[in-house]
Amino acid sequence: MRYFSILSNSVLAKKYYILLICLLFATGLKASSLLIYMDEDQKNHLKAYGIAYWTISKQVEVDWLLNYRGGSFLIKYNKAVEDELKIRGVSYEVMADGKVVSLLNEISDPSVNMEMVKLEKTPKIAVYSPKSKLPWDDAVTLVLTYAEIPYDVIYDDDILQDKLSKYDWLHLHHEDFTGQYGRFWANFRYATWYQEDVKNQEALAKRMGYKKVSEMKLAVAKHIKEYCAGGGFLFAMCSGTDSFDIALAAEGVDICAQMFDGDAADPNAQSKLDFNKALAFQNFRLDNNPMNYEFSDIDVTQTRTLNQTNDYFTLFDFSAKWDLVPTMLTQDHDKVIKGFMGQTTAFKKSLVKTSVTVLGENKGAAEVRYLHGEIGKGQFTFYGGHDPEDYQHAVGDPPTDLNLHPNSPGYRLILNNVLFPAAKKKPQKT
Repeated sequence: MRYFSILSNSVLAKKYYILLICLLFATGLKASSLLIYMDEDQKNHLKAYGIAYWTISKQVEVDWLLNYRGGSFLIKYNKAVEDELKIRGVSYEVMADGKVVSLLNEISDPSVNMEMVKLEKTPKIAVYSPKSKLPWDDAVTLVLTYAEIPYDVIYDDDILQDKLSKYDWLHLHHEDFTGQYGRFWANFRYATWYQEDVKNQEALAKRMGYKKVSEMKLAVAKHIKEYCAGGGFLFAMCSGTDSFDIALAAEGVDICAQMFDGDAADPNAQSKLDFNKALAFQNFRLDNNPMNYEFSDIDVTQTRTLNQTNDYFTLFDFSAKWDLVPTMLTQDHDKVIKGFMGQTTAFKKSLVKTSVTVLGENKGAAEVRYLHGEIGKGQFTFYGGHDPEDYQHAVGDPPTDLNLHPNSPGYRLILNNVLFPAAKKKPQKT
């Protein structure tokens, strides 16, 4: 009887031991993190950025793994986040503690060009856009909507009333800050949308106390420059880039022909430009022909020899551990990106200020597509072209359906800029 009792206790102890081993083994395999990989295996790169933004908004920590599998995101395991990944169709991998430790050790190795940055807060986003509907879309609002990243629309009156300070990130797209209504007069002056736009802008200028639209636009550009210098993040595409700098450089100079503001342009305007007031460009020459769909020689659209078959630009490689900001802005699963046109397609390299960092260029064509710079406490990024997935988007064309382009490398560059203000950054060294 005593032997049976000892045997029973031994069997019971063995069962408990096996159960304990199983529990320990299961604990060791328990998921500790979610890796949202961003290389070619990712099913939806664009929505992955939306997941990162959404996760930060829920006060859940997100690590951006620069140069690891295309710029992946690492999130401490969270059931709600995993459910959201499944709902939005974003690819991910569940990683155990041991594998995460190994991964982080690899990234921290000084000989490896990788780095980890923490995304600390969700930047409040504003898109500069008129309240009236114009016959073209905006690549940034398209991708923000597709990625499910919230934003507010603001315009001249909001900026002049100092509402810009509420936002961390501002986007400028197909806009004309020179007061020439996008130089659409030659081809569209009889179009209803053009006439309505002129009417609305003139009424707004008068309401805000300006005699001319060009004067109001200059005031807006100066407010935006001050916002950026004070610590804001500015992202511009297409004509929102060069027209912004031209307006700043032409402060106090009339560069608008009579059909735009009722009087003639200053014939000596070129010699009166102050390039020190511009953010990114210098030594450019104005296009004084109001019939041309062009503002200056900054843009290469009318002089380039590239076409859709050979129009590409290459992203630069930066040191992730030292040049953190440009590394963040160039995260992508492709380093050679197909080009796309716009009113401002790309920038003549010789006119880019030496203080500006070139992020992407077509070296053979001597044109810069993507650049970044600093002003005061803030930073700005200019990206040439109108729509990364529509090579020659024309006025009146339907908007791009991003459901057909969930892995767009060109659109990814926009979203790098959206997350960029959320990251804790180190000073640039090189």
